[in-house]
Amino acid sequence: MTSAADLVPGRPVVFRNATVLTMDDAHQVLTGTDVLITDERIAAVGPGLQVPDGTAEIDATGGIVMPGMIDTHRHMWQTAMRAYGADWTLTQYFVWYYLNWGKKFRPQDVYAGNLLSAIESVDAGVTTTVDWSHGLQTTDHAEAATDALEEVPGRFVLAYGNIQQGSWEWSTTPEFRDFYVRRFDGKGDMLGFQIAFDIPGEDPAFPEKATFEVARELGVPVTTHAGVWSITTDAGLNRMYDNGCCTPGTMYVHASSLSPDSYHKIAATGGFVSVSTESECNAGQGYPPTWKLRKYDIPISLSQDTSVWWSGDMFAAMRATLNADRVMEHFEAHAEGKTVTNHYLRAEQVVEYATRGGAKALGLDSVIGSVEPGKKADLVLIKNDNSPVSFPVVHPYGHVVFQAQRGDVHTVLVNGKVVKYDHRLVGVDLGNARRAIDETITYLKGELGPQEWESGMNPEIPEHEVLNNPYTYTGAEAWKESEQS
Repeated sequence: MTSAADLVPGRPVVFRNATVLTMDDAHQVLTGTDVLITDERIAAVGPGLQVPDGTAEIDATGGIVMPGMIDTHRHMWQTAMRAYGADWTLTQYFVWYYLNWGKKFRPQDVYAGNLLSAIESVDAGVTTTVDWSHGLQTTDHAEAATDALEEVPGRFVLAYGNIQQGSWEWSTTPEFRDFYVRRFDGKGDMLGFQIAFDIPGEDPAFPEKATFEVARELGVPVTTHAGVWSITTDAGLNRMYDNGCCTPGTMYVHASSLSPDSYHKIAATGGFVSVSTESECNAGQGYPPTWKLRKYDIPISLSQDTSVWWSGDMFAAMRATLNADRVMEHFEAHAEGKTVTNHYLRAEQVVEYATRGGAKALGLDSVIGSVEPGKKADLVLIKNDNSPVSFPVVHPYGHVVFQAQRGDVHTVLVNGKVVKYDHRLVGVDLGNARRAIDETITYLKGELGPQEWESGMNPEIPEHEVLNNPYTYTGAEAWKESEQS
């Protein structure tokens, strides 16, 4: 049996006898199939492969090999506050992070959140994560965020943002440009870069245009929260479009509450949307929009937003997305007095959103996102012999979306390197992450004080009216009387 010690960097690896979700153009599902990895790439896919001497073999019998999942929008710096905002509204999130306590985060606190979030990603089979890092108040914060990403053996994209200033203030500085050139320019596909900022659209002068010009000069994409109810509306997107800033590869996060005209503009200009279904369901950006996006032929990827509410688990994202889309499908039909007899969105498409959809959105479709010879080996084996839910695998896509969970992630490869095997991380110092997080929590508790710490985590519950019930249940009394007689 192969052990973790056998999986040394540079040694070829082969998965044997797997069900393979290729996510290639034909969406082939291959059974009893091997996948051979040499160096950084997938060398061959097929049954009974001949492999080089010394190849490490991983028994994938009963398991599913699929592309690594891709999260196109996660505020990784907030992971130190995991689940703190479980009962927040979006307004409470904004007040806490944007107006009050987000300003207290030091570079080492951003580092701690990023480090834990990056580890959480690879552990869950998320091989590429976009760090929507809008807490970078200084370039020291940005250095710390990047240091954390480089410490973890995953593929990451730093989406640089700063919610404490207008984007045109920080993006046009020499310090910002110097940071990008030193840490990212020409560094390859393991560490990408985006510029992250929002456009409320209130100022007719459109100062954000300066940031778009910086992005164009550097040759990097823009990612923006669009279609967030009453905050980033059609007005901002219209200003983008009118000023020539809706460009191919722009990522629109949420896009939940836009007009048909705005959706047409996104589609016509080659934009992508990152849907964060759990976030949209809880925080109120608008109803999760896959049911609308597919009507406009806008390409979709998935994301988990922030661990201050939710997890970094893309299984949860896939499940929530399919559920939400189908709920709306039923509601629309019921409003017309009809019944849905066939679902439009299928599990297969949602797995596409979580894998190759993300690769396309990040401009990495030629590199990752499918199990095909020549592509970089970002791969996940879903297999758990100790789980009664691991068999039978009769509908592989349905199994991934509705049955599997992060605990079933057996093996993860990123860029051909094994980073998790037999349900255990490889080459990751979880203890260091725990120490960094503990220091951040101790610091933040001290800054807030015990009362503010508790009240921030437990917002007031609004009063609600219980309707008067015109019926009185008397069955119990009648039963007692009959028993007595």
